[in-house]
Amino acid sequence: QVQFVESGGGLVQPGGSLRLSCTTSESIFSIYRMDWYRQAPGKRRELVASITSSGSINYADSVKGRFTMSRDNGKRMVYLQMNSLKPEDTAIYYCNRWPAPATWGQGTQVTVSS
Repeated sequence: QVQFVESGGGLVQPGGSLRLSCTTSESIFSIYRMDWYRQAPGKRRELVASITSSGSINYADSVKGRFTMSRDNGKRMVYLQMNSLKPEDTAIYYCNRWPAPATWGQGTQVTVSS
């Protein structure tokens, strides 16, 4: 069963940066669009950024200009560089593929607080 494992979260002050990573055992990783989602306490999971197999990237309006998504197909990794973090970015961050999303992993907690 395909799994995604997220890492790189932590506690950071407003204005700070974090780089999230996501790895997978998926052998044909490169053909999928990969997504980063986040879920804040009491809120629905929301799509933050997506990168297609050809490298086209889309961002939610709330993170445009601050977050950068990338992928390394050879390493089966996706990344989310998060700069100028705000308290409202506090959430658990998850990655997944599209189509045929896998069971959600545990995610990585990002807390932005002074």
